[in-house]
Amino acid sequence: MSTLLIIFYFLSAITIATALLTIISKNPIHSAIYLVICFFTVAGHYLLFNAQFLAIVHVIVYSGAIMVLFLFTIMLMNLNKEGEPHKKWATKLAAVISFGLICFIMLAVFIKAMPIIKEYKQTGQDFQSIKVLGKVLLNEYMVPFEFASVLLLVAMIGAVLLSKKEKSIQ
Repeated sequence: MSTLLIIFYFLSAITIATALLTIISKNPIHSAIYLVICFFTVAGHYLLFNAQFLAIVHVIVYSGAIMVLFLFTIMLMNLNKEGEPHKKWATKLAAVISFGLICFIMLAVFIKAMPIIKEYKQTGQDFQSIKVLGKVLLNEYMVPFEFASVLLLVAMIGAVLLSKKEKSIQ
């Protein structure tokens, strides 16, 4: 077995374990820490695929900026309370619909990406270079890229709205 394959399996095991711990963990701070570890292992996968730029951007954007934003949101919502009220069925339905939309968009992007990747491989052009990555991201994938950013914004606003205390009528 080659060294790269061993490293790949090791990173994959850590990625899957920390992703599961992120979901299962009851403490939101521990969950955020597991997510940061998961982000770093995904960046390790990018390095194995010889995509250094993507790995660096992934660490800076996700592990840096977005996780700081999540931690501030967690601290703002004060999620350490034991008694969390049950959510209404409409809230659960909205969460399921949002999840379905995100999955649909990701599936559409992956299906559309296959012909473009094959095209770059046939021409012998390096599709991992910064120039080609920017061209593909801002030309062919501009709409899904912006769609994903809007969905992330809506998810953050939804998390803040769900965390607000309901006014009690006296």
